[in-house]
Amino acid sequence: MNQPLDHPSDPDLGRLASVNLNLLVPLLALLEEGSVTRAAARVGMTQPAMSHALGRMRRLIGDDLVMRQGSGLVLTPRALELIAPLRDVLRQTARVVDFPGFDPARDSRTITVAMTTSTAFVVGPNLARLIAERAPNATLRMRNFVEPHPSDFTDDGVDVVLVSEAFSSPYPRHRLYENRWVVIAHPDSDPEASALDLLTSLPHVTYDSRHRVAPYAAMDAHGVHYRIGQLISDHLLIPHLVATAGGVAVHTFRVAVAMRERVNLRIEEFPLPVSPLGVDMVWNPRLADQEFIGWLRAILVDASAFEPAAPTSRAARDG
Repeated sequence: MNQPLDHPSDPDLGRLASVNLNLLVPLLALLEEGSVTRAAARVGMTQPAMSHALGRMRRLIGDDLVMRQGSGLVLTPRALELIAPLRDVLRQTARVVDFPGFDPARDSRTITVAMTTSTAFVVGPNLARLIAERAPNATLRMRNFVEPHPSDFTDDGVDVVLVSEAFSSPYPRHRLYENRWVVIAHPDSDPEASALDLLTSLPHVTYDSRHRVAPYAAMDAHGVHYRIGQLISDHLLIPHLVATAGGVAVHTFRVAVAMRERVNLRIEEFPLPVSPLGVDMVWNPRLADQEFIGWLRAILVDASAFEPAAPTSRAARDG
């Protein structure tokens, strides 16, 4: 009979014999979500069960962990200190037990990608097609926002947020694609008018936002005079309004070309030097499945890689 190996006793490990380690997963969920309800949903527990687990966690750690403030909960200083080491411990545990890797052919998860309607208009069709082809049992969920709120990067099961560089992010970002600026106008606008003529002679339809887009900053810097005729809070509707009601607008090339497949639209290159608009990927910092992240990143790159090789003016298209 083999003799047991003689290991020096570790008092820290010895104390774990009396600790219910099953509490660690719901504890991390509670600390990251800051809500008993959301934490319970995240780990598949009922709310009463999570509340009961919270009581046991408090006794185990000797701290309240969360305190009520107004209509919500806030973490105690001790709870804030626990998040990073607890996350590291659970990640190492996951590697020890060797969970099966991500298999897109069999995985049935819901894949959540958040983005503006304009980005969804450009990337969404290819993204939906590729997910259906490469992960046939998965469900694609596209969440839309006008301007991202800090909670959009972590809440409601989001895996990744696609956000333009015009908006800030509290988390690291990685460039997905760039989209150059163009001038769009009604198809019956003066065919002899240059892009600069259109910008100075027609009323502008612009995005109603506190963020000033680069083309307007360039026009101001070059002393280009223009008049705002309409303001609208949905960037995607601007090409439709211009094509049907007239005026001029500055928009991104990919959206303009995709919209021209649906409405008649004149497209000209923007006449001043201006940097393209970058669109970035911001991953949910709570998403730990690196195999899935790498797979979805490749999907997003493929979905956004296609840029229509179309003429940029009505005159070029017609003849």
